[in-house]
Amino acid sequence: MAVKSPWALVCLVFMLLILASPARAADPDLISLSVGYYDQDWIEPDILFLNHGSGGENAAVDYRLEYRFGTSLIPWTDPYVKIKPFVGIEGTSQLGFYGAAGLLFDIALGPVVITPSFGVGLYSQGNGRDLGSLVEFRSQVEIGYKFENEMRVTVAYSHISNANLADLNPGVDIISAYLHVPVRMIIGN
Repeated sequence: MAVKSPWALVCLVFMLLILASPARAADPDLISLSVGYYDQDWIEPDILFLNHGSGGENAAVDYRLEYRFGTSLIPWTDPYVKIKPFVGIEGTSQLGFYGAAGLLFDIALGPVVITPSFGVGLYSQGNGRDLGSLVEFRSQVEIGYKFENEMRVTVAYSHISNANLADLNPGVDIISAYLHVPVRMIIGN
């Protein structure tokens, strides 16, 4: 099967950045918990890859657990944006499952943090929406508040699709609320 998208090249570049970058921790590692509305139909943009579709047909509760590394992969960008890796798992109340890894881009504006992120992972539909492929990509944007103790609360809008790797590519949109807790607060380090 021929790759119909440049996403494979983008993922390769991201992985090379992760492996080639110096280790340097300025921010704490975060455990991120989220609950959201999967296959939402409240907001359905029709721009770029966010095609207005059939949202709401497989509505479900979305649960996420992510580990967000505090290490900035490209230190010279730190004054403007901190580029960091993440890994996570996601499940729905319809027994769908998605495991992903990728990069996030923390942009701090005082205590307000805007975090776009992109990842790739493996998807199993369970009793929910067929996204057309085992390999799926997630793009997300978050906005939230960072407290003095480094905890954060954010809201996120994300889109998961296979980027046209398969003939079927309906995609799914999710609205979520996150709580990000520094790992040191959990394990007492």
